[in-house]
Amino acid sequence: MVAQSQSQPKDQPAVHRGKQATPRRIVLTGFMGSGKSTAGPLLAARLGWNFIDVDDVIEAEAGSTIAALFAHHGETAFRELERDTIARLTAGEALVLALGGGAIEHPETRTRLKSSPETLLIHLEVELETTLARCKGTEDLRPILADQANLANRYQRRLPLYHEAHVSISVDALTPEQVVDAILQVVRLSGASVS
Repeated sequence: MVAQSQSQPKDQPAVHRGKQATPRRIVLTGFMGSGKSTAGPLLAARLGWNFIDVDDVIEAEAGSTIAALFAHHGETAFRELERDTIARLTAGEALVLALGGGAIEHPETRTRLKSSPETLLIHLEVELETTLARCKGTEDLRPILADQANLANRYQRRLPLYHEAHVSISVDALTPEQVVDAILQVVRLSGASVS
């Protein structure tokens, strides 16, 4: 699993898009079902860092589920709340942060995550078919998944935004442990010391 240019074949999982300072925080982005909330805690444990899922923080602070926030306040209001939460959380160090699948759509969030020299933004890339297989049966918990008519459009709209991340890793065929190994290889290449 080596860093490569975006034009390389997709069977090589890591695509690196720029030199980074030694990261103090790793932010995982990607479409639903990409494994951010599964690989994130494993990665944090390997690094001896903390893991935070942005959606969990939002739900705890709002006293409501993401689906209910979408239903009662709309997506625009939710994205503003999400942006503010991410801005606050990314001030931390020794942190692995998992974003909601749509967080990358907010321009301020993208700019913040891409421009911080101590933040490594990693895109866990999955095909839409993988998302559907992994998330089957969770439509009640995932408001975007329940909207089948627009799901493919959302995926296609977000994919170029995900590709703005510092690194993309194709994870369709990887176990969570293999995803962590691929991320740690990228972190090592950036000069960080990892166990």
